[in-house]
Amino acid sequence: MPAPPVELNATIGRRLRGLRQERGLTQAELARRLGISAAYLNLIESGRRTVQLPVLWRALELLEVDPEPFISSLGEQPVDASLAQLLDEPLLRSLDLDRDALSSLAAEPRAANTIAALFNLYKNTRTQLDNLLQHLSQAEVGRKARASLSGRPSVEITDGTLRFDYSPLDEVADFVQASKNYYPDIEEAAQGLRRDLRLDRRIVSDQLAAALEGLGVSVEGSTARSDGGVVRRYDPERGTLEISPALSEARRKFDLAHVLGLKLLDERGVFQAILAAHRARHGESRTLLKVHLANYFAGALLMPYAEFFRDAQATRYDVERLADLFETSYEAAAHRLTNLGDPRRRGVPMHFMRVDVAGNISKRYSATGLTFPIGLGSCPKWVAHTAFLTPSQIAKQFSVMPDGAAYFCFAKITSQPLRGSLVKGTVYSIGLGAHADDAEHLAYADDQPRFSPERAARIGVPVGVTCRFCERTDCSQRAAPSYKFAFSPDAYVKKDNFFSPILEREGLRPRKAGDDKPRRGRRG
Repeated sequence: MPAPPVELNATIGRRLRGLRQERGLTQAELARRLGISAAYLNLIESGRRTVQLPVLWRALELLEVDPEPFISSLGEQPVDASLAQLLDEPLLRSLDLDRDALSSLAAEPRAANTIAALFNLYKNTRTQLDNLLQHLSQAEVGRKARASLSGRPSVEITDGTLRFDYSPLDEVADFVQASKNYYPDIEEAAQGLRRDLRLDRRIVSDQLAAALEGLGVSVEGSTARSDGGVVRRYDPERGTLEISPALSEARRKFDLAHVLGLKLLDERGVFQAILAAHRARHGESRTLLKVHLANYFAGALLMPYAEFFRDAQATRYDVERLADLFETSYEAAAHRLTNLGDPRRRGVPMHFMRVDVAGNISKRYSATGLTFPIGLGSCPKWVAHTAFLTPSQIAKQFSVMPDGAAYFCFAKITSQPLRGSLVKGTVYSIGLGAHADDAEHLAYADDQPRFSPERAARIGVPVGVTCRFCERTDCSQRAAPSYKFAFSPDAYVKKDNFFSPILEREGLRPRKAGDDKPRRGRRG
């Protein structure tokens, strides 16, 4: 967020200096009481530093000044100018405040100036927080690098502390990973509802809407308000569900099934039972987990485990065919394949990812041991990325990691244009993969040569997890130097990629054949 105007810093500093002098306090004395240095207080009073809110509140308390009149007096601009400035703020735009709503404050100049000053102070505090998190994130990268160099494949928190780059979405992904993405209680609840409703394989959205009506939820065919992007609004207290008529039948079914999951799993205590032992690290995590589990219920209701498992075996994990059989989207069928963790009927272990054209991974799960990067870009040679080069067909490859682990991976581009525009709509690559040894069970590998470690160099694509931790020394697509090697550029020796480490045998004075140590290099 942008910093507050320089004039605000000068105004605050000038007012604090005047109040201090009125009370006969020296800079050193007030600074001591505030717990800051006299030099820092001098910078604040001269307007060369932005005062932090806790420091400002403490100073006003020590100077025996009421915060409200102090804050309201800071607005030196005309009221109309202050309000107009607020209209351009993204945060206030998200609150749906228009010019008419703010102009009503024009008759209350003190209130308007107070709001403007407080908002500028908020922006200042948020800017300081963003800067702090940026520095901490850089420290996290260094910690990950040191841990990786010590031989650990991934960085895990073992002391109970929270990584500063560990988001609520990361916490959900870890929860799903720990549960192996299989929840027998939800499978049972979904199967029970199918029995109660006497549902056949083919389900239409009207059946699910009728089921909600039977549970006391009124389903309305259109949203009452024209909120941008809102396709579903469920009010459990009023017992109403508004759902957009613009949704496709597959999406409408899934959303209706999701709301059924929200209602039933909540009423029957399934959410509470599954999440009872989980100690959430973020306030938003339990809500996100609830959304995930309701999505899981929707998948289990539309694609019942026994039938889906049988058809997955029969079609040899042909995702397109499974999506047709159960009349769902390709993404939903692909995701359901990762739920086949019943010990009695276990499917082929797979990893799943959804990625956009910029390489952002918005969904991920791994039952194969594949590591997904957190906070860093993933390998551009992954088939989920290269699939964008051939969007009309499923892309396939044998991916070989630096440690020799091999996977058969395939990806399909899915899109949902908005008013004929893909840029305004959504485009994703849905990637799935299994161990190379399991490729024989997958229909998509039928036109691929049979994989073996001896043939890996010929038929496999050398990949990594992310450039920063990749051990490959000859990757032409490298986007950054690896922490695995010392970055030592050479003005006289050039490789096909600038960031690739130059080995001793590749330099001007090779030591001996076969020496793969980086030049002047040491790992670290």
